[in-house]
Amino acid sequence: MRVTQPTWRPSARILLADPHDRLLLFRVADGTWITPGGGIDKGEPVEVAATRELREETGRHVTTAQLGPVVALTEGHWEGQWNGRLYYSVESYFFLRVPEFTVDTSGFTDYERSDISVHRWWSLTELQDTTERVVPWGLPGLLPRLYAGEVPAAPVRLPWHHPEFGHLEPVRPPSAL
Repeated sequence: MRVTQPTWRPSARILLADPHDRLLLFRVADGTWITPGGGIDKGEPVEVAATRELREETGRHVTTAQLGPVVALTEGHWEGQWNGRLYYSVESYFFLRVPEFTVDTSGFTDYERSDISVHRWWSLTELQDTTERVVPWGLPGLLPRLYAGEVPAAPVRLPWHHPEFGHLEPVRPPSAL
């Protein structure tokens, strides 16, 4: 059996909350609900990637200072549905509360337009009660602390949402980042 070296793909993601403690999520083609965010470009700081992704996916412009620190991390392997390649991601999550606004998805890439079907704001109760797949795993346990204004001293480690790859060893970033 040939083992493929995974492609390193870190990402910056945003837990975007409105004044009513609702979290913005996007539904992708496989039915999973995800937060705004995406891959970090080579040499791009995680905070810059987060602000870029937020602008592209929601139309919301924020500064890196408005993001605050990374509040959660999760990492693991996953397979690209578009190309079958094995990837390894470390996903860094920022928490940002924003006033109500109309989400503008006109900055989506072609792939995002084909993969993301809808967005909606979820209450904590909805997240706790849903049987739908929402990632990252562990949000219902983390959000009350964030909604209360608590900033963790260190990022909270959330479980990885692709257990089918749990047998693979973690990957460290290439030195040429």
